[in-house]
Amino acid sequence: MLIGGIEAGGTKMVCAIGETDGSLETEVKIVDRIFVPTKSPEETLPEMIQYFQKWDIQTLGIGCFGPVDLNRNSATYGCITKTPKPGWAYCDIAGAFTNALQIPVGFDTDVNGAILGEVVWGAAKGCESAIYITVGTGIGVGVYCNGKLVHGLVHPEGGHILLERHPGDHFKGNCPFHANCAEGLAAGPAIEKRWGKPAIELADKQEVWEMEAFYLAQAIANYVLCYSPQKIVLWGGVMHQKQLFAMVREKVKKILNGYVDHEMLDAQIDQYIVAPALGENPGILGAMCLGMLESTVYKGLHRVGI
Repeated sequence: MLIGGIEAGGTKMVCAIGETDGSLETEVKIVDRIFVPTKSPEETLPEMIQYFQKWDIQTLGIGCFGPVDLNRNSATYGCITKTPKPGWAYCDIAGAFTNALQIPVGFDTDVNGAILGEVVWGAAKGCESAIYITVGTGIGVGVYCNGKLVHGLVHPEGGHILLERHPGDHFKGNCPFHANCAEGLAAGPAIEKRWGKPAIELADKQEVWEMEAFYLAQAIANYVLCYSPQKIVLWGGVMHQKQLFAMVREKVKKILNGYVDHEMLDAQIDQYIVAPALGENPGILGAMCLGMLESTVYKGLHRVGI
């Protein structure tokens, strides 16, 4: 049985086809994938729809950049909302695929999709509560708590929590809304603007990563205190600087200062703050999982994530 998945990003759209036996116990096998540049909806969506029309898929899942409307009772459910991405504000992305393909379409944020993938098949398998943090062009946080993806007034926007500034940081911040939020201080564009070079060209600059770890550890300590996750999956382009993991872990321990008394935050912290087990695929596999959970074809499945 074939299913579709979309990891919808501000720069590119990843569209993929997965083969599944219909069980969440078995990881979906990705059999085809394309990348579509994110231009205007009028240019981008038809190309994506045409791709999926070539395949006999039973359901489709979309993990989308946000903010998005996840309230099923809302008139704008399935829409991207107030995004700064030109042309995409209030684009009904879920509706476009539902109407064109006439199949069930699951829809959530890209990071919620990614943590769902890691809970079902990856590093957070078996966890009742876990979070996925991506540090790249922006900072996003997907939250899975007490066996469900977290939705509420809107959805978690953990990338915009406010942080204490590093004493040596005089950068004004890169977020147009908040002077000292995590995304504005620690996402890839903030690193480039602060230091004058992209992160990939700063790999040997210890001061860059000390400051980055200072900010990421603050954010993670706050997530630990607020969500009490059993696993933290940390990824994104910035986290390809592998030295960051050890630095972040040690700073998290220092910030928490023994207050949260658990071995996972002490002797086993290298098993607590981890890279995704699904490699570069948590987003697209999580999107496929969203599609599986949406479809009545899979009504016998445990309704994890709904």
